[in-house]
Amino acid sequence: MDFDVTDFNVRLRTIRIRDLALALIVAFFVAVAIYVAFPVIENNEDLVVLPFLIVLLLFFAWALRGTHGLKNNFSKILERDNRREILYIFAVNLIFAFIFVALISNLDIFMNYVYPDNVPMPDFVPEVLDTSSLLLEILSSIIIAPVLEELLFRGVLLNRLKIRIGIIPAILVSSGIFALGHEFGGITSAFVFGICMCIIYLKTDNILMSMSIHFLNNLLAVFLETTGIDQIFLQMPLAPLTLALSTISGLLILLYILENFKSFRA
Repeated sequence: MDFDVTDFNVRLRTIRIRDLALALIVAFFVAVAIYVAFPVIENNEDLVVLPFLIVLLLFFAWALRGTHGLKNNFSKILERDNRREILYIFAVNLIFAFIFVALISNLDIFMNYVYPDNVPMPDFVPEVLDTSSLLLEILSSIIIAPVLEELLFRGVLLNRLKIRIGIIPAILVSSGIFALGHEFGGITSAFVFGICMCIIYLKTDNILMSMSIHFLNNLLAVFLETTGIDQIFLQMPLAPLTLALSTISGLLILLYILENFKSFRA
């Protein structure tokens, strides 16, 4: 990284993969040391990842210290065109994320209709969290994850890969690695979401744009998971409509990606 650069956006692009790799190694060993000193943390799955994530956040705070431009980045989020694009990308990705469970739900409904003796597939049940677990989920998933994942996968990995392999391959590779960190059923939607985050970041050179979409996405995802409201959309009579809307959203995302890929090739 180049500490002679004082612009936030430019400094972010100078953080190298080897800098990040070193930070990941340090974060791992610091987390292990904390687990040894405080075994209760290692035994609590809600706490176990926090030391690692916090060390990585401290790395980025150190790497980006003394820069300016965040205030300008934030003001650009509030511009009309940017607000509209944020809400559009957030909405279509959110609806598309339902496609996997919507397919299963509609298949289950169809099989139960054709074969009344068919054993229903397991229901997707809401995650029940106590107060402390809910607060930790809010901290890790809604606050830390959007900031850290955007800095890591878009701010560093995408920026460095595009220098070596080109913009579109860098988008696909960084988004693929991003998707691997998600649950099996959500890998496809996470991959598509990652591509969209790469596009909006490259278009604006403003990491706060992708962070804001990521924040909204995780906020609503945690809300749906903990309340189970999403189950309403996976049952009759709404299940076929949910599948149709998810499919349409997928097509809209595909058009958005192809349109922007063409501009990157130009």
